[in-house]
Amino acid sequence: MVPNRGTTGPSFDPTEPVDVRPSLQSFVDSGELAGVVTLASHHGEIVQADAVGWRDIESRSPMRMNSLFRIASMSKPVTSVAAMMLVEEGRIALDDPVAKWIPELADPQVLLDPAGPISATIAARRPITVDDLLTHRSGIAYAPFSEGPLKQAYEDALGDPANNRATVDEWLAALGSLPLAHQPGERFHYGHSTEVLGFLIGRVEGKPLRQVLKERIFAPLQMIDTDFWLPLEKRDRLASVYAYDERTGRLEKMRPEMYDEPPAYTPGGGGLISSAADYHRFARMLLNGGVLDGARLLQPETVLQMRTNRLTAEQRRYPFAGMPLWQKSGFGLGLAIAEDLVDNPYACGAVGSLTWPGVLGTWWQADPVNDLIMIYMIQHQVPVSANSGSSIATGVGAAGRQALPAYQRAIYSALQTRSARLETNE
Repeated sequence: MVPNRGTTGPSFDPTEPVDVRPSLQSFVDSGELAGVVTLASHHGEIVQADAVGWRDIESRSPMRMNSLFRIASMSKPVTSVAAMMLVEEGRIALDDPVAKWIPELADPQVLLDPAGPISATIAARRPITVDDLLTHRSGIAYAPFSEGPLKQAYEDALGDPANNRATVDEWLAALGSLPLAHQPGERFHYGHSTEVLGFLIGRVEGKPLRQVLKERIFAPLQMIDTDFWLPLEKRDRLASVYAYDERTGRLEKMRPEMYDEPPAYTPGGGGLISSAADYHRFARMLLNGGVLDGARLLQPETVLQMRTNRLTAEQRRYPFAGMPLWQKSGFGLGLAIAEDLVDNPYACGAVGSLTWPGVLGTWWQADPVNDLIMIYMIQHQVPVSANSGSSIATGVGAAGRQALPAYQRAIYSALQTRSARLETNE
């Protein structure tokens, strides 16, 4: 499970630093992207790190390597690791019914038609399980990834998925009043499953999810800048969120709500703020089989379980946000696993690579074949809908997102070029 850290295999040339700045700078200069922070490591050693462009355009504040980012759904693997720690300890099991800790989700109703009337439901055939939450097969939806009346019902009941003034109990009660989009276990449907998982973790531990993650993941891994809340003294490091306005041809600043105190609602599926350096440590822990610098969070066999596809052949036929993603990648316990790299918008480089991105453009990948980690941080808001996956991932209709594949190509090109040189000289 732990990668081979010897000298064999592809490597980077230490005399020729990997320079991705020219390709990324062009997106900043064209006004399509505000700024970006990138970081890559090989065999645990940093081989590329750069900050390009602006943290905030209006104040002309440059992007720095320690800039902070709303990482959105990159929060999901973190919460999933916390859940698997409890599984290892025997405190929860994958086949446990969620209602054991979250009675708000006992006896759910399921829509007869995911895009049909809210009132047209039948009883769930079986309870929602912990496994369902980890694999997004619970039937719980997101408003943006839903269609028909369910979309509006989610918006009315739950509000903004990332920013919410509700307490955990209030939010779970509101969620419990909504029907499921699909029968539990039936298919992958992207939604609030990881938020529910996070609140389940909190109830098992008897403390807020924020405290659990700080004590069990962030402190052991020395992730000093990762939290659901940003104190005032760190706010000058937070990258501003921008969206490209096709009408004006320029970036417009978005203004997400900020909190003066830590919020009660801490969405484990999308609420974390982090840095490239912090998330790099988290990714290294996964690539190392659950341990980093002597701090073991998970056993190697648990990480292997997380990175093993759990979707059935039938479930993989369904698109994700309009894309045939599950024909290119598998989905394990909170992680996507690359299987086919051709036209795969979320993965590159090598089969078996692990990832799950954030909707604001943040992305990471842990490549066990090459023992390579890549972190890519931007704050670029795009429209999200049930069929917008290709736009979110590749930049089609979302200016600035094409910088990611440019970065991916630059890193793997440097790795392959060095490998080719070695083979030529042998």
